[in-house]
Amino acid sequence: MKWALQKIKQSMLRLALHAERLIDRWRRPPRDPPVIDPYLGYASPDSLVVRGRVLTALRRTAPDPEHGRLVNVRQMLSLFFTREVADVPVVSLSDDRRRAESDDEGYFRLELPRAAEPSGWHSVVIEIPGRHDTRVQAPVLIPRDDARFAIVSDIDDTLLKTGAYSLPRNLWTSLTGNALTRTVFPDAVELLKRLHEEGRNPVYYVSSSPWNLHAFLERVFSENGLIRGPIELRDFGLSENKFIKSGHDHHKGDALDRLMVAHPGLRFVLIGDTGQQDPDVYAQVAARWPGRVAQVILREPRRRRSNATRRALTRLDALNVSTHIGSDFESALH
Repeated sequence: MKWALQKIKQSMLRLALHAERLIDRWRRPPRDPPVIDPYLGYASPDSLVVRGRVLTALRRTAPDPEHGRLVNVRQMLSLFFTREVADVPVVSLSDDRRRAESDDEGYFRLELPRAAEPSGWHSVVIEIPGRHDTRVQAPVLIPRDDARFAIVSDIDDTLLKTGAYSLPRNLWTSLTGNALTRTVFPDAVELLKRLHEEGRNPVYYVSSSPWNLHAFLERVFSENGLIRGPIELRDFGLSENKFIKSGHDHHKGDALDRLMVAHPGLRFVLIGDTGQQDPDVYAQVAARWPGRVAQVILREPRRRRSNATRRALTRLDALNVSTHIGSDFESALH
């Protein structure tokens, strides 16, 4: 039975990939010139990591608290109607003119040598060669030298009230709200402010939401007083091996591994919720990086604790990782 299900899954994947390639082949070449959508980047001891996507047009919403649900749904869906452009060079305007090229989904990653830039947000100017009208500033966060630890937080049901553990509830909340009406937990805002220590400790966000929501989430965070920080989102494109290029747990684990590598001298405080797989992902990361996870703070949106969460908490305890868990973040604030 397991072998038969695997064969069916592989056949469905081949059909999906074939359909995607046919659609790409039949679509007319984009008439509009490409533009750069920059994402928030981060720094390692040796480099500045600039990230973004090459598209035919930027997609943004125009939120209004008075907008009805139908308007919100239309605007949110528009964020996913992007046309990405592959094989487009992107170059930095720094002295060494570092260069990257967009992949099949339009994404690019550009690593620049880190010089003597001060801590805080640093803007890297990038453009498509020969196209000055595409020039944009890509923000990169450089941590302070006196940082005590780095903070990494999940988003859905950790910071934003979403209902990610229920697909219908998640879709309803995500599509019918806008950047001015989404509910942010006040205790999450306070927790991040305290851990941030007025800029001393860098804050990062990791979510399984698609990259199409990057600008939307930036606006939500800004409107609600959440600390600005690089956001790691998820590529929902098809790959040769999977229907989507990474699963929820693999995506978050890989993102945390990258941040661990980028900050070799820092320990981490990981914030999440028990609605999905955060406890297990954080336990796996703590096991892969002994001594690097200082604390795990979890919101528990549902009353009944799952066996998977219990096992993860037991594993974290065995790894000597301090853990706070509760229906809110009050226990972590006091």
